[in-house]
Amino acid sequence: MRQWFSSLARIRAPHTPRHYSASATPSTRPDPFSLLSPQLTELRHSLLSLLDSGHPRLSEITRYYFLHPSKQIRPIIVLLFSRATNGLGRNWEHKLWEAQTSGAGGRAEELDSPLTRPDILNDWNPRKPTDTTPFTSSHLSLRPLAPHRPSPPHRSTHSTSHEPKLYDTEYILPTQTRLAQIVEMMHTASLLHDDVIDESALRRGQPSAPAAFGNKLSILGGNFVLGRASAALSRLGDPEVTDLIASVLSNLVEGEILQTKAVDVQNSVKSAERQGEHLTRIQDAWNIYLQKTYLKTASLMAKGARAAVTLGGCKEGDIWREIAYAYGRNLGIAFQLVDDILDYDSAAATLGKPGGADLQLGLTTGPALYAWEEHPDMGALISRKFEGSGDVEKARDFVARSSALDRTRELAQKYADKAKEVLQQLPESDAKSALEVLAERVIKRKS
Repeated sequence: MRQWFSSLARIRAPHTPRHYSASATPSTRPDPFSLLSPQLTELRHSLLSLLDSGHPRLSEITRYYFLHPSKQIRPIIVLLFSRATNGLGRNWEHKLWEAQTSGAGGRAEELDSPLTRPDILNDWNPRKPTDTTPFTSSHLSLRPLAPHRPSPPHRSTHSTSHEPKLYDTEYILPTQTRLAQIVEMMHTASLLHDDVIDESALRRGQPSAPAAFGNKLSILGGNFVLGRASAALSRLGDPEVTDLIASVLSNLVEGEILQTKAVDVQNSVKSAERQGEHLTRIQDAWNIYLQKTYLKTASLMAKGARAAVTLGGCKEGDIWREIAYAYGRNLGIAFQLVDDILDYDSAAATLGKPGGADLQLGLTTGPALYAWEEHPDMGALISRKFEGSGDVEKARDFVARSSALDRTRELAQKYADKAKEVLQQLPESDAKSALEVLAERVIKRKS
């Protein structure tokens, strides 16, 4: 655990940060959900059009989780960082030009246009009859290719260096809005797959996709959502953003595999001479747990935030990209730590999914590791993944009779505080304030 927490980013910007005035009290800071309410409503509405299919059953399952509201924390991070940094990047003017110039590829209409001509790929979709063509159609035209994109305005080589300055604290580029939809699609696709792997019966207080549609359709639905997200990602036109978001898929798989790794509890005994070795094994287990947490949860938040800032024109060497990544990484780990607390501390009705699911799945999370430190007998339960008779109940008792939940919450608070700390390098704005509030909300949430 020390290894991971000591690696938290400590970022210093190349300018003196400004601080809140005395009037900027917690009660006056903007609520992130209220601040973005119109954008989130439109984002969810237009996102559904990205999931249309010519197969009604497939459309039904891919829309299933999107129609049951999520916390939307991932798109919120993307949208808030867009508003908090647009104009600061050295390539902002070019990104703004792309968003405002027909044919440059960054306008909303161009992001929504069909990827291919309907007479070339027969991808029939009855919801989009003007953009798709049935396979049986014999019509094939040879229309000329679309004109080349216009050339960006020439920038003088003698121009002065870029001065970081916010463009408009409410403006979000169309590519950044689409990125917010993409990260939500990737998250939801992972839920479709996770609920099959975990044999989960509930999701967001409703029957899970596998319970409603079966495992096969859930897996295929998740694959379909990932396919549509990949196509949308390719339209953003930024190689680094493509690399960042595509790598999240690998991270999700790596995290899932790492989660199955057995915890080494050998020689977990009470004797004083072996206590040091016992604590070392716990430390190793913590490092694996936090690495898994980054891969499965924090990676998408961190890389989504960095991708949003990159789409806003921030290039290599711009501190804003590092701030975004550090915030998302720390907030993501804090988010998962709280999630692991709630698995012990809340009922299924509150969580919207079965309580105690981690123990039932044989997973060793933060509270179990802290309980193991205080009650060495917990090691035997961990080693057999809580599969013995009465193991789940014993494990919950060890956690209840220890300071595990309080210590896990303290660790989550440290990560949330670190997320807030890196934000101090940003110029003052409502978006920056909302990002701070979001970090506080993550710690206080009950579901």
